[in-house]
Amino acid sequence: MMKLALRLLRQRPGTSLATLVALAGGVMILMSLAVFVESGLRYQPEPQKYAAADVVVAHRHIEISTKEFDGEVIVSQVPLPEGKVPAGLADKIRAVPGVTDVQADPQAVAVKASPEAIKQIDALAEEAGVEAYAGAERGWAEGSSSIEARSLLLEAGGAFGGYVVMLIVFVVAGTVGLSVRHRRRDLALLRAVAATPRQVRTLVVAEAAVVGLASAVIGVPAGLWATAWTHDELVTRGFLPESFPIADPALAAAVAVLTTLLIAVGAARIAARRVAKIRPAEALGEIAVEPPRGGRVRLAFGLFTLAGAGTSTFFTAGTTGTTAMAAAVGMLYLFVMAVALLAPWINAFAARLLAPVLRTVWGVSGELAAANLRANARGMAAVLSALVLSVGFGGSVWFLQDNLQRQTITQSQDGLLADRAVTAPEGLPASTADRVRRTGGVQAATGVQHTSVVARIFDGAEPVVARAVEPAQLASTMDLKVREGSLAGLTGDTIAVSALQASSSGWKVGDVAEMWLADGTPVKRTVVAIYDRGLGFGDVVMPYVSGPYDEILVRTDGHADRALASLGQVRTAGELTGQLSRDLAISAWLNKLLITVMVAYAALAAGNTMVMAALARGRELAVLRLAGVTRRQVRRMVNAEQVGLLGAALTVGVVIAGMTLVAVVRALTGTLVPYVPPLGWVVVLGGATALALVTTILPVSRLLRIPPVRAAGTKE
Repeated sequence: MMKLALRLLRQRPGTSLATLVALAGGVMILMSLAVFVESGLRYQPEPQKYAAADVVVAHRHIEISTKEFDGEVIVSQVPLPEGKVPAGLADKIRAVPGVTDVQADPQAVAVKASPEAIKQIDALAEEAGVEAYAGAERGWAEGSSSIEARSLLLEAGGAFGGYVVMLIVFVVAGTVGLSVRHRRRDLALLRAVAATPRQVRTLVVAEAAVVGLASAVIGVPAGLWATAWTHDELVTRGFLPESFPIADPALAAAVAVLTTLLIAVGAARIAARRVAKIRPAEALGEIAVEPPRGGRVRLAFGLFTLAGAGTSTFFTAGTTGTTAMAAAVGMLYLFVMAVALLAPWINAFAARLLAPVLRTVWGVSGELAAANLRANARGMAAVLSALVLSVGFGGSVWFLQDNLQRQTITQSQDGLLADRAVTAPEGLPASTADRVRRTGGVQAATGVQHTSVVARIFDGAEPVVARAVEPAQLASTMDLKVREGSLAGLTGDTIAVSALQASSSGWKVGDVAEMWLADGTPVKRTVVAIYDRGLGFGDVVMPYVSGPYDEILVRTDGHADRALASLGQVRTAGELTGQLSRDLAISAWLNKLLITVMVAYAALAAGNTMVMAALARGRELAVLRLAGVTRRQVRRMVNAEQVGLLGAALTVGVVIAGMTLVAVVRALTGTLVPYVPPLGWVVVLGGATALALVTTILPVSRLLRIPPVRAAGTKE
C-alpha cells in the first residue's frame, strides 16, 4: 500500500497540497514554541557573584503543599521575589567545624567549607526554612535576568502550549478529513475491485504519513527561521538577555514533526472509516451521493459537547477571577468543537432558513444555491468549522490584551487622586514623606512601596502584585473603589485585596488570609476591604512597615512643584500613567505575538479549506453548465452559496467570540461590556468575508475557464 500511496501522490499532488500547508504550518509553530520551552527547562545558571563559595545559603523559593481529591499531596515551588536569610543564621554557620570563610548579607550567606561541614550547613538551612546551594546549583542562589527569562519562557509555554496544540489538532484534522473526502471516489473504486477495508485504511494512513514527513522539509526550516526571528525580538525588547542560551532545535523539531504526524495519521484513519466500511458491490453507487445527515455518534458527541459548552457558560457567568477566565477560554474551545461536530446540521438548518432570501435576491441562481447547500450540508461542514474557528479566535482572544491594557490604564487614571509623585532612583527615605506633607501647597501625601506577596490560589500559590502604603491620608491620594469593608481599618496586621484576588483565594471581609511576604516570611492578615481597581493598583494593599519608598503620591493645590523638586524628582499624574501605558505595551508584546500566531493559523486553515472545497467542484460545475446553466448563473450561484455559508459562520462565530470576550473581561475587570478597538469588528468580519470570497471566487473562476465537456470528465 505504501507504493500505491506514493504513486497516487505523484499523480495527484494537488489533493494533498492543503494538508501539506497545514502540517508545515503546524510544525513551524510547534517547533518554535518547543525550542523556547526546552531552553527554559534546560537552563542552568552559572555562578558569578558566588563563584568562589563552596555553598550558598539563600531563600529563593517556598514550598507549598496541596492535597488532591484522591488524597495525594502535591508539593510545588513558588519563587520569592525578595527572599532573605533569617538573622543569626550566618553566626550559626560560622560555628560549624570546617567552615573557613563566611560572607553574609540579607539575601544570602556565601560559605567556604569542607565537604563534612557542607552537610551540617544543609541541615541548618533546612531547619531555618531556607535552601543551601552547592556545586552547579550555586547559580540559582543569584537573582538574575536570565532566571527571570527562564520563568517567562516556561510560563508562556505552559499558558499557550496546550491551546496551540489543540488549535493544530482542529486545523490538521479538518484539512486531512476534507482531503480524504474529496478522494472518496478513488477509495470507493478500490473497494469495488475487492480491496479490503484494512487495505483502504492503510492506504489513507500511508498517504497522510508521507505528507506529514514531507511537511517537515518545509516546516523545520520555517521553524528555524521563526525561532531566530522571535529570539531576536525577545532580546531587542528586553524579555531575554542576549547571553541566554537557546537549546539545540533538533529535539524540538523531532517532537513537532512527530506530533503533527500523529495528528495527521489519526485524522486520516478516522476520515477513511466510512469508505472502508462500504460493501464492494455498492461502493461506487453509495459514494456518488452525499449522505443526508451525519452519523448518530457524531450527533451525540456534538450535543454532548454543546451541553458542556452551555454549562461552562453558566459557570463562567456565576464566578469571577481566574476561575472564570479559565472557564471562558475552555468555553471557546468547547463551542468551536461543538460547531465542528454539529456542522452538517447547522448547514442544513441555515440552508432552509436562508432559502427564501437567496431565491429573492439571486433568482434561479439562488434556488440552485439553496438546493446545493441543503444537499451538500455535510460536505460544507469543514468550511463552516474553519470560518467559525477563524472568527471565534479573531473576535475574542485578539481583543483580550486590549481590554487588559485599557482597563489597567483606566483604573490607574480614575483611581489616582494625587496630581504629583515624588520619586528617586535609589528610593526615598521614610522621613521624606513627612517633609513632603510640611511643604507649602501640599494637601496630602502617601508613601508607596512596590512589593509583592505569595498568596494561595485554588490548589496552589503564586506571587501577586502588592502595595505597602501609609494609610493615614490614603483616601486623599488614591481611590481604590472599595466595594466591601473600609480602608479606615487598614492598620497593623490587616490588608485590603482586589475583588479578583478575593475571588481567586476565597477571601471575604473579616477572613484571616495566610500569605508570605516578598522575603518569604509567613504572615496572617485580616481582610478589611475588597476593592475593584486591582489592575491599576495591585491585588493586595497593606500598611507600610519599613524600608525606602518607591514613590510618594502628593495631592497639591498646583503650586508646590518648585518646593517638591528639592526632595526628589517630581512627576505629574499624566507622566505616571503614560509610563504605565508604555510598560504595558512592552509586556503585552509577547502575548500579542502568541495570539497573532494562533489567529493567523486559524485564518490560514479557513483559506486553505475553502480553496480545497472550491477546487473539488470541477465536475459539479461542469455538469450544471452542460445542463444549460450559464457561466454567469454559476458564478451567481457560488456567490449566493458563499453568502449563505458566510451568514451562518459569521453569526455562530460572532456569538461564540462575544460570549467568550464578555466572560473573560467580566472575570478580570468586573465590566460586562468589553472594549473593542475602533474598526476592530470591521477588521475581523471584513477579513473573514474577504478571505471567504477570495478563496472561493478565484478557484471557481479558474474552473469556469475549462470547457465543460473536458471538465466533466476530469478526475477528482
